[in-house]
Amino acid sequence: MATVVGAYLLYASLLFWTAPTTQSPQYDGPHRFPSIAAPALAALVLVLALPVLLARRWPTAVYGALLAETVLAVEFGARTWGLYAAAVVAICYLALVRSTAVSAVAAAALVVLWYIEQAGVLAADPASDLGMTTSEIALYAACGWGAGYGLRKRREYSLSLREQSAARAVMAERLRIARELHDMVAHSIGIIAVLAGAAGRVMETQPKQARAALTSIEATSRETLAGLQRMVSALRHAEPETGDAAPLAPAQGLAGLDHLVARAADAGLRVDVAWRGERRRLPPEIDLSAFRVIQEALTNVVRHSGKRDCRVLISFEADEVSIEILDNGRGSVHPDPGGGFGLLGMRERVALLDGQFSAGPRAEGGFRVAARLPA
Repeated sequence: MATVVGAYLLYASLLFWTAPTTQSPQYDGPHRFPSIAAPALAALVLVLALPVLLARRWPTAVYGALLAETVLAVEFGARTWGLYAAAVVAICYLALVRSTAVSAVAAAALVVLWYIEQAGVLAADPASDLGMTTSEIALYAACGWGAGYGLRKRREYSLSLREQSAARAVMAERLRIARELHDMVAHSIGIIAVLAGAAGRVMETQPKQARAALTSIEATSRETLAGLQRMVSALRHAEPETGDAAPLAPAQGLAGLDHLVARAADAGLRVDVAWRGERRRLPPEIDLSAFRVIQEALTNVVRHSGKRDCRVLISFEADEVSIEILDNGRGSVHPDPGGGFGLLGMRERVALLDGQFSAGPRAEGGFRVAARLPA
């Protein structure tokens, strides 16, 4: 609003400065204001400038009003250079807020108006060069239009960048949720599947072991359900105004590794965990990602390895923590033939933290998953 009021006062001042009066004999228009006082003239120009206040709502109509006042200025003998300068600024604004066709027609209308005006004024002057003066005003109009068009394109480009940034943020959040869902559910479902298969095989011959397997299935299912409920609750209570994403689940980190090993043991997988270096507190995102990599690797061992034991090595070094999971199973290059996203999710997690990730079969048999995370 302040900008509009400022433009209104500036245009009113321009009209006041160019108004024809008796004290200005060089104005040879057919009409004059013979004895108008300064206060009355000020009131008049303030009224004539009123259309400028509507420039934001109806810019095309306001531009037409400016051209009409330019015609009146010619009739009353005013100096029209100021009005043409205002019209050039209006063309710039039209090119910014209206279509290219509308602003181009507006610029052409200004040039035509100038040509008609100057054709009558300069007809009596043999030395006048109508083509030259018309070319000059055409150049000014083109400059105004070009400036507005360039600003509009720049604004559209900035808007496009913001939309792309928002789309990338949404995609990143979707990937984050997908990783959390996969890490939370795939591990539990894999263990449940193994336990259910084992219970089914020994149901008749070893009912106690079958009952123990079913008890582990129940505990694992309840734990997974609680995790999913926490995730949904966190998503529902996220604050979009701040842009801060709510945590999808309690950060387990390497402190939860013993519980993870115990759950793997329920599924019949014996995990040998070895620690190297001086253990220290890791940044939360590093700690959680290290845990998730181990969790997913153990899930793949349970589902695809065919062996009942594996080894986990965690090494704390000066500026990084390294993780290695080894098994002596089949060593398939594609440990998830069902088309899962386990390895892809691990690789994405590590890459987001500027770490290094590798996974593949071992020469001596089995499969190896390794990750290095800066810490």
